[in-house]
Amino acid sequence: MAVGKEIRGKIKSVENTKKITKAMEMVAASKMRKAQERMRAARPYSDKIRNIAANLAGANPEYTHPFLALAKGTDAKAVGFIIVTTDKGLCGGLNTNVLRLVTSKSRELEAAGNTIQAVAIGNKGLGFLNRVGVKVIAQVTQIGDAPHLDKLIGPVKAMLDEYEAGKLDAVYLCYTKFINTMKQEPVMEQLLPLAAEKMQADKGNHTWDYIYEPDAQSVIDELLERYVEALVYQSVAENLASEQSARMVAMKSASDNAGSVIGELKLIYNKTRQAAITKELSEIVAGAAAV
Repeated sequence: MAVGKEIRGKIKSVENTKKITKAMEMVAASKMRKAQERMRAARPYSDKIRNIAANLAGANPEYTHPFLALAKGTDAKAVGFIIVTTDKGLCGGLNTNVLRLVTSKSRELEAAGNTIQAVAIGNKGLGFLNRVGVKVIAQVTQIGDAPHLDKLIGPVKAMLDEYEAGKLDAVYLCYTKFINTMKQEPVMEQLLPLAAEKMQADKGNHTWDYIYEPDAQSVIDELLERYVEALVYQSVAENLASEQSARMVAMKSASDNAGSVIGELKLIYNKTRQAAITKELSEIVAGAAAV
C-alpha cells in the first residue's frame, strides 16, 4: 500500500519535528525565568538613575551637557538608531514588529530630508540594516543569554561620539519591551537629546541642590554617560526576556499545531487503510460469488 506508506512517513516526520519544538519550548521556558529575573533586577537601577539625571539637570542651570541640548528642529539632517534585536530566530513576530517600527520611522525621517545611521545589537537587526542599505557605524552580536555591559559600551560609545561631534541631531533607541509572558511591545524612545518634558516629568515638581566633587561638569558628564549606558543595558535585558517568552509561546504553538497535523494524518491513514481492506474484501466476495 504505497499511499499508506507515504502517509506513515509524513507522520514520522511531523512527530520528529514535534519533539524538536517541544524541547525548544522547554529550553526557552527555563531561560525565560532567568531572563525575567535579570530584567526585573535591572529596572530599579534604571529608574533611579533616570530620576537622578533629571534632578541634576535642573539643579545646575549654569552648565548644560550636550546630551541635554534641545533638538535642532526641522533642519536636522542626520539621525541615529540603536536597534536591539535577537541573534536567533524562531521567536514569532518579535523582530518583525520592532523592525517594522524602525522602517516606518526611517521613511518619515528620510521624507523630511534626513540621513540614517545605526548601531545594530543582534544578528537579525544587523542583517535587516544591511539588506535595506542603512549605514551601520557599529555592531555587536552573539550577546548570549546574559548581557554584559562591557560588550555594549563600544557600540554605544561610537554613537555617542557621533552625536557629540555634531554629526547626529537625534538618537533613537529601538527594542522590545517585556510586558508579560504573552505580550511584548515594540518601543522606540528618543535617547538623545534627552527630552526636556520627559526629564521634567521624571523630576516632578520639586528641585534638589547638590554639592559637587570635584566639580559639576565632571560629575554631570560622567553621570549622563552612565545614564545612557544604563538605558541601553536595560533595553537589551528587556529584549532578551521578550525573546525567550516569545520563543516559548511560538514553540508551544508549533508543538500544538504538529499534534493537530499528526491527528489529521492518522485519520487519513486509517481511512485509506480501511478503504483498502474494504476493497480487498469486496474482491474476495465477488470472486467467491463468481465461482
